[in-house]
Amino acid sequence: MLTLIFSLLLNIIRLYTWVVIISCVFSFLYAFGVLDTRSQMVWSIGRFLNRLTEPALRPIRSILPATGNMDFSPLVLLLLIQYLLTPLVRQLYYSLAFNSGF
Repeated sequence: MLTLIFSLLLNIIRLYTWVVIISCVFSFLYAFGVLDTRSQMVWSIGRFLNRLTEPALRPIRSILPATGNMDFSPLVLLLLIQYLLTPLVRQLYYSLAFNSGF
């Protein structure tokens, strides 16, 4: 059961990583005029991706210095997920699964 829970958690983290990447690509396509800005579907997808990613990106944006028109907060978030969150979850799983005294 513990393996299933942590496997599900790691899959959710992996899925959120892809959501952040897709949101960045969507943002670039929207900004460069590739996507039709008047389309209701494009607007709905952009709003959905923004609602998923903005709560995690807002605190990072408040810490990072202003760099003009470039937003490095998705990059920082992806690095935090890759090098901090995922290893932390794996370490927690290994410590609970193999070092428990039960």
